[in-house]
Parts: sequence; structure tokens; C-alpha cells
Amino acid sequence: MSSAQDPFYIVKEEIQESIDKLLSTFHQWEQTPRESSEQVQLTKELLASCESIEWQVDELDKTIDVAARDPSWYGINDIELDKRRRWTSNARAQVGSMKKAVVAGKQSNGTSTSNLSGMRRELLRLPDSDQKERTNGYTARNNDDFISSESDRQLLLMRQQDEELDELSSSIVRIGDVGLTIHDELLAHDKILSELDTEMDSTSNRLDFVQKKVAMAVQYFLAFLVENGQHGQIRDRVFWPTWVPIHGSIMFIYRCLVKDSVED
Repeated sequence: MSSAQDPFYIVKEEIQESIDKLLSTFHQWEQTPRESSEQVQLTKELLASCESIEWQVDELDKTIDVAARDPSWYGINDIELDKRRRWTSNARAQVGSMKKAVVAGKQSNGTSTSNLSGMRRELLRLPDSDQKERTNGYTARNNDDFISSESDRQLLLMRQQDEELDELSSSIVRIGDVGLTIHDELLAHDKILSELDTEMDSTSNRLDFVQKKVAMAVQYFLAFLVENGQHGQIRDRVFWPTWVPIHGSIMFIYRCLVKDSVED
């Protein structure tokens, strides 16, 4: 799960925004004249904000404890759990220090400015001049580790998305190829059916032509029989010698017509 989708990082960003706003208000409170109405109002706002942020951090800690019971199910490891615990611990310490400084400033109106600054610096655990370099180096290393971890997470997510897109693209290409093959097969079948229909029409026309020719030949033969029968030329002994050659001629003509029609 990417940091953009992880509920922990979503809540963490919201809490960090609240802490940044709290720190800005705290600096404003430090610059405000003591015992003024503005400082009193800022003190109330700071204490209320501190309590709210502390509650949010506590709730976030509970979610870390839940995830620690089965890290693999949530897609995290021990290093990530330790990093999250360090962040909540630092956030709680930072908010707690500001809260203590505000409460101390509220209760010590007669204390000098230098003493208050030293107290706030101690409560906030701000580094003195001789400790700045070491603390800045530690903070920079933490930031680099965090950035590196987030970069690796983003690269892994992008790689997974690229692989999924490649698989989807391959599937689309395969489906397109199958569609083209089906289209070509349908065109081939349609061509075969069209040719078969044309051949059937041609054969039907040829058969009709042959049938007409046979019918004409039969009509001519019947007319011949009628004509010879009316003149009394057909006799039992004469008919068969005459009929056999005529019948053979008709069958010969019929076969020739059929053969010519088929060859055409």
C-alpha cells in the first residue's frame, strides 16, 4: 500500500499540520506582551490545541499497536513499525514540551525573559549553539532515510503499475487479434456462401434450360406419333422398329444437352 493510500500517513499529515500550526501560535505567544489579553487568549488556544493533538497521537499509537499484531496483513515490517513509533514519540514530546512551557509561562509572570527563554529551551529540548551541528546532522539523516524509504515505495508502486499496464495492453492486443481473425473467417465464409449461391443459381438455370429442351423434344415426338397414327401407319409390327431408334435418339439428345449444360 502506498503512503498516499495508507491511513497512517493520512492521519500523520493532519497531525503534523496541527503541530506546525501549534508551533506558529507558540512563537506568536512568545512575542506577545505578558499578562496581556492577547496572551491570555493565545494561552487558552495553545493548551486546547495541545490536548487535542495529544489525543490524536494517542489514537494513532493505538493503530500502530493493532498493526504490530499482524504486520504482514497490513503490508508493513518491523522497520516501518519502529519508524512510526519514533514519529509519534517525537510528536508527543514536542507537543508536551510546548504545553509545559505555556503552563510554566502562565504560572511565572514575574520571571525574567532570559529565565523564561532558558526554561522554554529546556522544555522544548531545543539545541544550544554547541549542539546545533550534531542535532542538525541527526535530523538530516532522519530526513534522508525517510525520503529514501518513500522514494523506494513510490518506485515500487510505479513499477507495479507499469507491469499491470503492460499485462492489460497485451490482453487488449490479444483480444484485438482474435477479433480480426474472427472477422476474416466470417468474410471467408460469406464469400464461400456467395459463390455457392451463384453456382446453385447457375445450375438451376441450366437445369431449367435442359428441362425446356426435353419438353420440346417430347412434344415433337408426340406430334410425330399423332401424325403417323392418324394416317394409319403405326402397326404393332411397325411401331417397335420405328420407336426404338426414336427413343434412342431422344435419350442421346437428352444426355448431350445435360452434358453441355453442365460443362457451360
